[in-house]
Amino acid sequence: MTVTQCARQSPGRAGRSPTDSRGPGGSDGVTTGVLKRYDNIIKSAEDKREYRGLQLTNGLKVLLVSDPTTDKSAAAMDVNVGYLSDPDELPGLAHFCEHMLFLGTEKYPEENEYNKFLSEHGGSSNASTSSDHTTYYFDVLPDHLGKALDIFAQFFISPLFTESATGRELSAVNSEHEKNAASDTWRLDQLNKSTADPDHPYHKFGTGNRDTLETIPKQKGIDVRKELLKFHKQWYSASIMTLVVVGKETLSELEALVAPLFTQVADRGTRAPSWPQHPYPEGRRRKRAYCLPVKDLRSLSIDFPIPDTRKHYKSGPGHYLSHLLGHEGPGSLLSALKAKGWCNSLVGGTRIGARGFGFFGVQVDLTEKGTEHIDEIVELVFQYIAMVRREGAQRWVWEEQRDLMAMEFRFKDTQEPRSLVTGHVHLLQEFPMEDVLSAYYLITEWRPELIDELLELLIPENVRIGIVAKCFAEKCTQVEPWYGTKYLQEDIEDAKINAWKAAKPPPELHLPPPNEFIPSRLDLETSSDVTSEAIAPAIIKDTPLMRLWFKRDNEFMLPKAFVTMDLVSPLAYADPVCCNLTSVWVLLLRDQLQQFAYAAELAGLRWSLGNAKYGLSVTIDGYDDKQHVLLEKIVDSIVHFKTDPQRFEIMKESHVRAIRNFEAEQPYQHAVYHQALCLSDLVWTRCQLLDAAKEITAEQLDDFAARMMRRVHVEALMFGNLTRQRALQIADTIESKLPKDATPLLAQQLMLYREVELEKGAWYVRETENSVHKSSCASLYYACGVRAARSNVTLELLAHALSEPCFHVLRTKEQLGYIVFSGVRRSNGVQGLRVIVQSDRHPAFLERRIDAFLQGAREYLENMTEEEFAKHRSALAAQRLERPKRMSSKASQLWSEITAQVYNFDRPRVEVEQLNTVTKEELIQFYMKHISADSSERQKLSVHVLSTAEGGAGRREQDEDETDTTGKQAEPIKITDLVEFKCRRRLYPHPIPFTNIPRKGAQCKL
Repeated sequence: MTVTQCARQSPGRAGRSPTDSRGPGGSDGVTTGVLKRYDNIIKSAEDKREYRGLQLTNGLKVLLVSDPTTDKSAAAMDVNVGYLSDPDELPGLAHFCEHMLFLGTEKYPEENEYNKFLSEHGGSSNASTSSDHTTYYFDVLPDHLGKALDIFAQFFISPLFTESATGRELSAVNSEHEKNAASDTWRLDQLNKSTADPDHPYHKFGTGNRDTLETIPKQKGIDVRKELLKFHKQWYSASIMTLVVVGKETLSELEALVAPLFTQVADRGTRAPSWPQHPYPEGRRRKRAYCLPVKDLRSLSIDFPIPDTRKHYKSGPGHYLSHLLGHEGPGSLLSALKAKGWCNSLVGGTRIGARGFGFFGVQVDLTEKGTEHIDEIVELVFQYIAMVRREGAQRWVWEEQRDLMAMEFRFKDTQEPRSLVTGHVHLLQEFPMEDVLSAYYLITEWRPELIDELLELLIPENVRIGIVAKCFAEKCTQVEPWYGTKYLQEDIEDAKINAWKAAKPPPELHLPPPNEFIPSRLDLETSSDVTSEAIAPAIIKDTPLMRLWFKRDNEFMLPKAFVTMDLVSPLAYADPVCCNLTSVWVLLLRDQLQQFAYAAELAGLRWSLGNAKYGLSVTIDGYDDKQHVLLEKIVDSIVHFKTDPQRFEIMKESHVRAIRNFEAEQPYQHAVYHQALCLSDLVWTRCQLLDAAKEITAEQLDDFAARMMRRVHVEALMFGNLTRQRALQIADTIESKLPKDATPLLAQQLMLYREVELEKGAWYVRETENSVHKSSCASLYYACGVRAARSNVTLELLAHALSEPCFHVLRTKEQLGYIVFSGVRRSNGVQGLRVIVQSDRHPAFLERRIDAFLQGAREYLENMTEEEFAKHRSALAAQRLERPKRMSSKASQLWSEITAQVYNFDRPRVEVEQLNTVTKEELIQFYMKHISADSSERQKLSVHVLSTAEGGAGRREQDEDETDTTGKQAEPIKITDLVEFKCRRRLYPHPIPFTNIPRKGAQCKL
């Protein structure tokens, strides 16, 4: 796999060069506050949006995007500073500052004003802090962009940083760090930083915690609030800020909206910091580090320090080398490593550390055998680099990439407004305004000398090697200070360096062949088809073995299609052995197809092969021209599968490790898992799967795959730039590939799983422990019955109305933990309200705080004005009517109706019609029946995940308020035996299908 930049085309420029707006600029004269206007931004020929760049008089750079058809507006602000600019004595200050800006400004002092406004108007928001950027963003219904921008702008003009909020929000920062403390991704990232030059800012700890932002500053007499104000004043300067705004207004209207607001941001003359000196100078290269992970992971990273390559974006030397080293086809580094049984996957490419420096890296996952051949793997990497050097920079390789990237840029899917603003606001900092959309797509300059320069840095003298595996635990005698990661760093021996310098490429390593999957036909189908205007897809093939749904696209108008199919079989989940065999089969199929299908991926054909309870699923999404070639190859591999014994053992071990590694997932994920264990009528537990997985064999898998292919029903959807004839041709080919002696499944064998029904008035609790994370978790679920149009929207409206106050009360005010979630849970046709809090407090205490919030929700709902109620209702209606922006999103909507066997293809319109007649009184009645503790019909399931890790709630003396159970109305019934629990409960029926579609499978009477 290639870690890379992106793609290109030769489009026209949209209009004129920059205009000076101090005089009559552009078409609409003077706009106060605008210094320059750019109407020459390169965009794709297929892109219907209009773009304009601005430079405001205070130096702020702005990209305006006008889209009259948009159903969401969005904005993002990027400040060109991050945690590398933290004061040395206050690690995490930039991140803390990002948290604080949400909590009140001089103009809008209420702490939750921003989130409350967005919640009432169909919006959402977030922010992030990286090494050299801090980014804030939101989306909102288009009619409310002006007010949302006004609230947003104040973050950068006059934040309050109140003392009470500062003290409370520190808990959220600390909780965020604790969430990450046992995450290998965060631990390894910090280990890289902690082994960098201690005098370089890259060495810093960026998240911050209670020690760095409260305890130690107090001891040193540092006032953190004053330091926050000082940091904001120093760095939050218009001169290093960029803004992207998407709205339905014209460009001139957006300009008139944005300029007066954002010219108020102070220009402090600040310049963006840059770090051209690398954090790994010569003395910190030629290093080998062993690291002990939390999960049972095995990986090898081979990194080379390089300069920041972004200035060469028009020639893409980093992209060229990433493409070759990350290739997965014939002659590739990965193919050679897999042939030796040392690894399964590889990622190669450039990545930016921060402004001024970067890395070129190759990362492979290691098999058990691979851990015994670390030095040989590194040698093979240097042999591949030697081959690339010997072949020299090849223009045809560069041109193939250039053309593929151009094609991707031209036929790019429309981005969601929020993705558009967040994806481009950084680019405004780095690239000229006219290239901001195309910078990572259009490469126009063939500069082979830049490829050679980069290659000269990929030498043994510069290498840093990181090995992550449990088997090296005894070597790991050093401890990283921030996360406590055990590791050992040592110098690489001279003899080894000299051997790698002398590496000569073996014959199996060679450049990739030309890509045969590049589409030669990019035309749109023009013949008429009734499905193009219809809302629902049509069944155009229905045999005992296969059903095909088809719909021609008339909305996205791109030469692409989405093809998905489920191979359903009762064998797939018949018992834990079958479930494991299906999972390992899918791993082996992906492994077998990797080399062939990689070229298709490069040529814009995304594919996936997965498994679920019902069987296998295959999806292909992208240019329609050569989709059938890839699909037929995948089906052939499935039907004619034969196990490679060596790869079987590798994939089986990987599968078993994945089951075991679930133990180290976040506590809230354990809560979600246990909820499913209790509520789904049939689930094999991880314990059962683990026991069964140890015994499976390659011979068993061959037999299982052959049997499953003879007891299968295929259901498929083809949507996009396809004719009915082409779709039928592909489907007929697939059916013809199925074994001739396949037995059609009966309708009973294609029924869906069902959900356990809790009796009315019941309250159950499932308790479990987690020994990896310091945090505990409480998840409360209130069942609301089988899905139906009116109850669907009433539940969604309740969840919508409670979402912001739930976060504000439990996270912002009570500071229970970083993860606070409330929303709708749907499974097997049944739905309910779920609230999850992950915290260092005891789950029993969390349950009481959630209960207290939900009891208070009655008063909140009753006091809600009709105007506020109407805002929530119209915001939800607009959200539900939001059109999918990509063909794949639209196809997924259609497919979810098909797989759920409900077939309500017009669901948004049908349900919004119901929503528009839901009254406030009806909402309160729904709450009183399903959620209120006073209800005799409430059906509640709690899951408590108690931490028994060091410092966890299960290992320490509890405060009285944590364990106090006085005042409870009732005690829950504990679920200790899942089988006993389920066999005493009824099962819910499935939702009634919206449309009368015949049942699938062999047509015989039940």
